[in-house]
Amino acid sequence: MSEIERESMEFDVVIVGAGPAGLAAAIRLKQVNPELSVVVLEKGGEVGAHILSGAVVDPIGIDRLLPAWREETDHPFKTPVTDDHFLVLGPAGSVRLPNFLMPPLMNNHGNYIVSLGNVCRWLAGHAEALGVEIYPGFAAASLIYNDEGAVTGVITGDMGVERDGSHGPAFAPGMALLGKYVLLGEGARGSLSKQAIARFGLDKDREPGKFGIGLKELWQVKPENHRPGLVQHSFGWPLDMKTGGGSFLYHLEDNLVAVGFVVHLNYKNPYLAPFEEFQRFKTHPAIRGTFEGAKRISYGARAITEGGWQSVPKLTFPGGALIGCAAGFVNVPRIKGSHNAILSGMQAAEHAAAAIAEGRANDELSAYEAGWRASAIGKDLKRVRNVKPLWSRFGTLIGVGLGGLDMWLNTLFGFSPFGTMKHGKPDYATLEPAEKHKRIDYPKPDGVLTFDRLSSVFLSNTNHEEDQPIHLQVKDMELQKRSEYGLFSGPSARYCPAAVYEWVDADGNSIAAEPGHADARFVINAQNCVHCKTCDIKDPNQNINWVPPQGGEGPVYPNM
Repeated sequence: MSEIERESMEFDVVIVGAGPAGLAAAIRLKQVNPELSVVVLEKGGEVGAHILSGAVVDPIGIDRLLPAWREETDHPFKTPVTDDHFLVLGPAGSVRLPNFLMPPLMNNHGNYIVSLGNVCRWLAGHAEALGVEIYPGFAAASLIYNDEGAVTGVITGDMGVERDGSHGPAFAPGMALLGKYVLLGEGARGSLSKQAIARFGLDKDREPGKFGIGLKELWQVKPENHRPGLVQHSFGWPLDMKTGGGSFLYHLEDNLVAVGFVVHLNYKNPYLAPFEEFQRFKTHPAIRGTFEGAKRISYGARAITEGGWQSVPKLTFPGGALIGCAAGFVNVPRIKGSHNAILSGMQAAEHAAAAIAEGRANDELSAYEAGWRASAIGKDLKRVRNVKPLWSRFGTLIGVGLGGLDMWLNTLFGFSPFGTMKHGKPDYATLEPAEKHKRIDYPKPDGVLTFDRLSSVFLSNTNHEEDQPIHLQVKDMELQKRSEYGLFSGPSARYCPAAVYEWVDADGNSIAAEPGHADARFVINAQNCVHCKTCDIKDPNQNINWVPPQGGEGPVYPNM
């Protein structure tokens, strides 16, 4: 990349990612000092195009960032939570847990059901009104370092590169955007965040990062099945009691219902398919009635950070910092992270603005790292730090019960009898060989309530130019065949929610569940990728590396 002559632009602060954290940071920088020059890069074709979340939002972050937001007429917080349900599902029935048993932090009253994509579009309007420059359609491909090794900016991806790596007739080199500080708000498993964590050893002495995959659909339901403000969470069926995960059902305005399913990516069975589990979940007697006579209008999937307190890497490095889900600030039992993302963006912005005011540049914002655990973010995460490890160690019924007890003790007395538990193996290391498990036969989709992956990807409006280098990089194809297929029976064809990966024989027939074919071939349908990053996390050999495709490509979520 250094051999290509590039145009460059200089800013005070360069922010990667127009999510809640990045936009909050941009707004806060301008609030502190309107003279600062701030740019936000967004790989989606528009702000919000790649944003996917449940989402029920705790307004604590918005209240601090924009205290007068309730006076606005165009804000996206239209549906306050009015009812909270927690269900345990069995194969044929369900049990509702009494709300009084739930720790206070699990209470959603005072929160709002939203499209997080629309929240980001709204925040972008505020940022631009303050003079922030936002560049959608520009994927940040690499970090720039000075001679001392500090980060001084980013390079956006080249456009018009052919499949073989050559420069096509429409080739346009990426730009160098230079800044006194670079804030990485790419979301879970961001590519530049991975680079920074590895280069600066930010995960040293931390527990491994933990993740889940979240799948979501948006439905237009019949008015008689719509209950605006209802928030319903469940766990149990269709997952077995050893596999972590659960569901959400959120009733928004305009007869819209968001339904989603989360599977913790530390599962063991290579035959498990999160997408099919999600489809199966919708057939449960306690769920399916909501969707009678309804129409599915959107689909998407995204990795979720789940490591929490123990797994948050060091946030700062020379020249920059991690913010939002790039740092891993999701509160797992609450299934919420946007409030902490906003708060972290604000904190990083305040420290960056103060440093620039002192004449500093490209050094470490140490006060940001030193202060977050004592802030509202740290207090939020510390109380729930043992929920995920307890669930993973003891399974759903016992683990969730112990997790609830632990949250109560932390809330009432500020301590836990478990101390701070470890997470154990990273998610890619938990998968077991196929010979230890039985194949799961999932029912065929009916096209009314349950669907296949390709029709779902169609609803995500995903598009990639096919004549470009594949952005899903397999480091060693022989290892992929010998291990991912031969030992684990091709789990990539199942954990991917977008039909990107296939194992096929010489005739092109799928053989993912039939190890032993000498002519097995790995097919990557990169044009289907919805940028969830699950492959980068769950591949058992860490043999797949997700990098950004050309800017502006991928899904286009209108309201997710």
